[in-house]
Amino acid sequence: MFNKILLAADGSEHSLRAAEKAILLTQNNPEATIEIVYVINSEASKADVLRELDTDAITLKRNKKLLPIQEKMKQAKVEFKIKFIHGEPGPVLVKYANEGKFDVVVIGSRGLNTLQEFVLGGVSHKVAKRANCPVLIVK
Repeated sequence: MFNKILLAADGSEHSLRAAEKAILLTQNNPEATIEIVYVINSEASKADVLRELDTDAITLKRNKKLLPIQEKMKQAKVEFKIKFIHGEPGPVLVKYANEGKFDVVVIGSRGLNTLQEFVLGGVSHKVAKRANCPVLIVK
């Protein structure tokens, strides 16, 4: 059983489907918790600041992307928390998963930035290769 689940989310349709699978992993396990991790890469962070000077508005915008996932968690009565981390998504997720000693990482096969996935080989692929725990990649 997986007790400590890391869900990588960016608000994309793939991350919503990944959330559904993460919820399934918690069924019949009252000790299971999900940590939803949203990675803010430096390019997105700079663009957000240039468009919006109010940091509260930026935070609200990021939280809004995760609302559908939060709603699914609440409906399923799953214990969860949200964590925003900064950096390049692949390496930062791997480091966070390994240091946090998660039982499994659940991640969508594609995120919001499909060009980066094509050019760099994909965040999910990088996480699957380097994480110390099982990785479930959801299509």
